[in-house]
Amino acid sequence: MTPHGVGSPTPHEVSDELRRVVERWHQLPLDHALSRMPSVRVLVQSLADRVAEARGVAARPVPDLGPAAVMDQLTVMVFDVFRAEPGTDPTPVAAELAGIRRSL
Repeated sequence: MTPHGVGSPTPHEVSDELRRVVERWHQLPLDHALSRMPSVRVLVQSLADRVAEARGVAARPVPDLGPAAVMDQLTVMVFDVFRAEPGTDPTPVAAELAGIRRSL
């Protein structure tokens, strides 16, 4: 995960919440992670759709690469949202991440 700082478009509060989600995910037993995959994938796809819309391209499905890769996909999509939409309000994204973390 790219930490907030020079070169990162991700606001600090979003970076912090994303870090918490990723840390929690890595603590989950595999069966628990698999049961939470659908909700995480919905968020990943939602962010990917936002990025596609901001870039004026057709949305495409994010491939399901399994529980080992989904946090990398989430990290990339969060970064891309703030890169594609500078000035985006970080509050809703941080809230979505917090919701995912609480569900884990």
